[in-house]
Amino acid sequence: MVKYKIKKGDMVRVIAGDDKGKVGKVLAVFPKKSLVVVEGCALVKKAVKPTDDNPKGGFVTKEKSIHISNVKKDGE
Repeated sequence: MVKYKIKKGDMVRVIAGDDKGKVGKVLAVFPKKSLVVVEGCALVKKAVKPTDDNPKGGFVTKEKSIHISNVKKDGE
């Protein structure tokens, strides 16, 4: 398994893709898949079924993972 310098909680800048130039905090790192989840980047809308907590259901906006090669630590 490859060891990455980017850890959960680091501030990173997106250097490629639709969100190029955005800065955000790393929410999760998946080293086996080489993916990271960055706060406020790669947002997608997900349909949610009605539950007891959310009786109406509807749509939820959440962050999608992006490849670790598309981010760098902010300040480098």
